[in-house]
Amino acid sequence: MSADGPGKAIAWIDQPGPKGSWGNPDELAIPVSDRALLLADGIFETLLVEAGVSCRLEEHLARWQRGAHLLAMAEPPAKGQVQKLIGEAVSRSGITGGALRLNWSRAGGGPSGGPSGAGRGLDLPSEQSGRFWLQLNPYRPNFAPVRLFVSPTESRSATSLLSCCKTMAYGAAIQARRQAVAAGFDDALLPCSGAPHPGELSCGTSANLLVLSSSGWITPPLASGCLPGVMRGLALQLGLAKEKVIGAADLHASAGALLINSLGCRPISQLGDQPLPIAPEPEALWRQLLAAPGITT
Repeated sequence: MSADGPGKAIAWIDQPGPKGSWGNPDELAIPVSDRALLLADGIFETLLVEAGVSCRLEEHLARWQRGAHLLAMAEPPAKGQVQKLIGEAVSRSGITGGALRLNWSRAGGGPSGGPSGAGRGLDLPSEQSGRFWLQLNPYRPNFAPVRLFVSPTESRSATSLLSCCKTMAYGAAIQARRQAVAAGFDDALLPCSGAPHPGELSCGTSANLLVLSSSGWITPPLASGCLPGVMRGLALQLGLAKEKVIGAADLHASAGALLINSLGCRPISQLGDQPLPIAPEPEALWRQLLAAPGITT
């Protein structure tokens, strides 16, 4: 099947039994006591599969490992296991072009729960464990223009550990996007809470922000609370972008701006009631980053 073929979505979860279970994402289940379900206590990575190959896997796994360590979670599965499962997912599903999500939860339900999840509450399980599952869906990278506004209520914390990791706690992003659609936009930018600069922007609901200034591409610093995105990190390490505090006025004065992540690069055509210039060749920039030599972000 070609990379444009639809394939059939597939998922795998590491239970029951040592070999785990394959099936339809709508039919497989996690225990209702899992902390990812109860408390959004988990981390994940979403990466692109093109021509049957997982793109920038090293960088995604490195961020996955860092996130687990920062949040005092058990060690996520190693690269060898993940690669084997990705290959089997592609083979079973027929999806050679898709979006792959790797999920890692803290599993047990509370201080007495351990692997069985018998406990409850905020305290960590007495026995450190984790639950791993993945999902592969057909997907094509997105480069369509997007109209944005700045969320009036939701933000990214400049100090929270959660801002440093790709966690499952996406409530603020969901509300910001809901607000944007209700107001006639496509998506939202999130301001930084606790920042020393009033009006400082952090990122989009699911992507990092790049702005084309007179001196080149700039992106908000991690101190803004933005996620340390894989493509953002590559742009910085390759010298294609620099960190700088960014506000709405910087977008209005720019030669264009982008929302960028591992699944695409969307030019921002409007911010609030003002149109923005369309940034030149967003796909070319994105594919340059996608194909760059291996860098651990």
